[in-house]
Amino acid sequence: MQRTQHTPVAIVGGGPVGIMLALFLDRHGVRSVVFDEGENPYDVPRGNTHNARTMEHYRSLGISAPIRALGLPAEHPADIAYFTRYSGPELSRLKLASRARRMRQTAVAPATDQTPEPVHRANQMYVERFLYEHVRTRPNITLRLGRQVTDIEQDAEHVFLRAQPADGPAEHWTARFAVGCDGGRGLVRRSLGVRYDGEGALDQEVLGSRATAAHLRLPTFHRDVMTGRRAWSYWSLNSELAMNLISLNGADEFFLLTSSVAPDAGPDDIADLVRRGAGMPLPVEVLGRRPWTPGVALVAERFTIGRILLAGDAAHLFTPNGGFGMNTGVDDAANLAWKLAGILAGWGGPGLLASYEAERRPTARRNTTAARELNMGLGAVERPAELEHPGPDGAAARARVGDQLRCYGERTHSLGVQLGARYDGSPVIAQDGPPPADSWGTYTPSSVPGGRAPHLWLDAWHGPGSSLYDRLGPGFTLLRLGGRAPTGKPLEAAAQAHGMPLTVLDVDQDAARDLYQRDLVLIRPDQHVAWRGDQLPQDPDALVALVTGARGAR
Repeated sequence: MQRTQHTPVAIVGGGPVGIMLALFLDRHGVRSVVFDEGENPYDVPRGNTHNARTMEHYRSLGISAPIRALGLPAEHPADIAYFTRYSGPELSRLKLASRARRMRQTAVAPATDQTPEPVHRANQMYVERFLYEHVRTRPNITLRLGRQVTDIEQDAEHVFLRAQPADGPAEHWTARFAVGCDGGRGLVRRSLGVRYDGEGALDQEVLGSRATAAHLRLPTFHRDVMTGRRAWSYWSLNSELAMNLISLNGADEFFLLTSSVAPDAGPDDIADLVRRGAGMPLPVEVLGRRPWTPGVALVAERFTIGRILLAGDAAHLFTPNGGFGMNTGVDDAANLAWKLAGILAGWGGPGLLASYEAERRPTARRNTTAARELNMGLGAVERPAELEHPGPDGAAARARVGDQLRCYGERTHSLGVQLGARYDGSPVIAQDGPPPADSWGTYTPSSVPGGRAPHLWLDAWHGPGSSLYDRLGPGFTLLRLGGRAPTGKPLEAAAQAHGMPLTVLDVDQDAARDLYQRDLVLIRPDQHVAWRGDQLPQDPDALVALVTGARGAR
């Protein structure tokens, strides 16, 4: 009989959220095992956007630079362009900087610039390959690929898993905790009996109802069809069809998203659609295809049941507009990892793990709603037959639709969604003052506890080690700001007595004090503000107990 193996944390699902959770746990010194039924990372296109917050998380793990090298060539524009057909008139264009230009802008940004790691366009399949290579170098992560978890149960102390390889006997594992990162149809959520709440598919012609995603090779697209300024995303919109071609490598590979063919369409139908969208013949090779359902905004009823937790698509399902899905999942992992680490190390109290659902479920509701509204906004754009007419009525229709697309494009600026997640009302946050108004489009830096710690460049180089985030410890960090802050020794003593990891960081710049509006600020391991003040509280032990979930606020 095969022996039972043990791991502190079992992660079911080896997609980007599961892998990032393992990497965050590794940073905190926690061992984990990642189970996935696939033998290798997915080799089909999926998400394309790594937003500013996800790039900050990559930076905290030391991998933002190699990930930023993936995807489009450095000088390839990241524009979103709309055409009647690809060989026809351009309706509108949202101009977005190339990777190289973004980084040049970051290098000369002011000290208080809030995007040290700008959004990056690289398909998930490229990033997953890199993450798998990187994971294999980490000492605390074990990959069990080609193994499908077929059963998961728990008692008061452990989680029990059965993992079945394609050949050979099943493996039996126990874990202190297990996290389901196995997607919307995965075993873990279903085994817990947890349902999704929210809105289903949209009934609209543009990315509504059932849709098709396809991986294409178009060797002559940039040479013969799209001969002007290049883009990252190319839309063809007319009364006959609506389709989006996303450039994967800046050359010949593209990701097609459309509701203008049946979900079970074959390669010939997909190739015909692309040629009609181009308005001219061109060679089309269909490398892969799959059906999918856009428009959904679904959030699991629970994120935590006993010792089993949900993250990523297992916890929330998105429409792709805005690129919020995977990024929200990565933020789940950043929030959860340090809490699991605290519980396993003994300094996390009984309320710490409960705060995961309390903090992340409202964020999932906010972000899924934002994505669905973007999808609805695109579906509301007119596509009259006059768009392709040659005379004055055609010009007027194109101008009108172009204005609608420009308005829609402005709504896709989503820095507030990317950086603005807040945990107001969390049981492990010391409430202090009203938060800034929520906005999906803009981000307002604030030291009001619950939000992301405002960013600050600490020198003029703006390279590795220059960001405030680069100086934060892996545990909690107490910032002493402006050069006149009181001592942090009482809090250090309380943290040491409790076992809570704490780094004290002196930032003598006046700009830091002006940005944070307090002399002392306590930052959590996930870079959210836990507490602020001009003096330490009279009872530092109570503050430590609060932020570690040991007991409620006094």
